[in-house]
Amino acid sequence: MAKTFTDEDDALLAELGIEVEAKRHVSRTPREERIIAGFEEIQKFVTKHGRVPQHGEDRDIFERLYAVRLDRIRDQAECRELVVLLDSQGLLSGAYQETTGPDLDSLDDDALLAELGVEITAPAITELTHVRSTAEKKAADEVAARERCDDFATFKPLFEQVQKELNSGMRETRPFEMKAEIEKGRFFIVSGQKAYVAEKGETNINDQGRTDARLRVIFDNGTESNMLMRSLQRALNKDEAGRRITDPSAGPLFSDQTMEGDEASGTIYVLRSKSDHPVVAANRELIHKISVTNLSVEKRIAGAHLQPTFLMANVEVVATYDLYNINRTKLENLIHRIFEPARLDIEIMDRFGRPVTPREWFLVPMYAIKDAVEKIKDGSISGFVYDPKQAQLTKR
Repeated sequence: MAKTFTDEDDALLAELGIEVEAKRHVSRTPREERIIAGFEEIQKFVTKHGRVPQHGEDRDIFERLYAVRLDRIRDQAECRELVVLLDSQGLLSGAYQETTGPDLDSLDDDALLAELGVEITAPAITELTHVRSTAEKKAADEVAARERCDDFATFKPLFEQVQKELNSGMRETRPFEMKAEIEKGRFFIVSGQKAYVAEKGETNINDQGRTDARLRVIFDNGTESNMLMRSLQRALNKDEAGRRITDPSAGPLFSDQTMEGDEASGTIYVLRSKSDHPVVAANRELIHKISVTNLSVEKRIAGAHLQPTFLMANVEVVATYDLYNINRTKLENLIHRIFEPARLDIEIMDRFGRPVTPREWFLVPMYAIKDAVEKIKDGSISGFVYDPKQAQLTKR
C-alpha cells in the first residue's frame, strides 16, 4: 500500500526546507489530449515564425493546417475552455502581436547587410575579428548559398504533381529520420519549402569518417543549392517541421507479398452486374463496379438486389485483391480518380421508387483495371491517366 503524508509529515518537510507539491491527477479523453497537442503545435509555430499561421495557396501545407486548426479551436467553446490556460500568447482572443523586425535606420552597414541576407565576404585585412577558423570555413562550404534555378521550368511540373498527390493521399509527409533517405529523386520539406534532390554526386568519406555526397537540390520557390548531403540532413533535423515526402506507393496490395506482422486492412473487389437495365445489358462485359471493403466480399454483396449501389440487381465477383497496411479510403478514392473519365452515368430507381445515381460503376475493360492495380503496386500510377478513347492507361 502506498504511504500518504500526514499534516505532521508536511510540517516536518517544510521545516527541512523541502516544498511539498500537491499532485493533481487530471483525466482527459483522447480527443482532449489531441486538441491540447494541436494547440501546442500552433504555439510552436508562432514562437518560431513570429506570427500566427495563415491561410492561402502560397502558404505551405503545415501552416494552412495550423490556421484551420486555430480557427476551429477559436470557434468551439469546449476547445477554447480546454486550452485557455495555456494561451500565453493571446491566440484565442486575437491579441497576439506579430514580431516586428529591427529598426533598419538604426543598423550599421554590416548589420544591415546581414538583415538583408547578404554575406560580407571581403572584410578589411586588419579586422582580425572577422577571420574565420578552419571549422567555420568548412561549415560555409557545406551550406552552399541558394541561387536562381535557370531551368526551373523543368522541375516546376514535378512540384505541382507532388502537391496533387499529397492532396489526394497518394503521398504523405513523415518525420525525417536518417541520412539514407536522401537519394536522387526524393522530395523533402525544409524551412517550409519543398526540396527535390535532382542530382547526387559520388559518395565519399569526410574528415570525420562519415559518408557524404554533393547534391543539387531544387526548391519550389525557383532556387537551387549545391549542398552536401549532411548539410541537408542537419537542416531537416534542426527544423521541427522538417519532413520527407513519401513515394507515391499505396503499399503492399497482395496476400502473397505480406510479411509477418502485416495487418490485413481490406479488399479491392471488382463486380459485374446482372441487371437487365438496357445500358448494362448492352455493355455487361465492360461495366464494372470497383470498390474497397473491410468486410468479406460475400458479406458486402449480400442482398445486392435490394441496394442501389449494386444497381438493384445481383452481381458477379470478377476479381479481388487483398490489402495490407494501407488506408482503404484513400486507395478507393485514388482508383476512382484514375477512372473518373469513364465513370458510368446511369440513373436507377431504388425500392421506394426514388431516382438514384450510383457512383462506383465504370465503363472500363478488366485488363485496364488490372493494369491500374499493378501500377499502384509498383508506385508508377502517378505518371498515368485513363484514356476512354483508347480504353487504356496512358502516360501523362
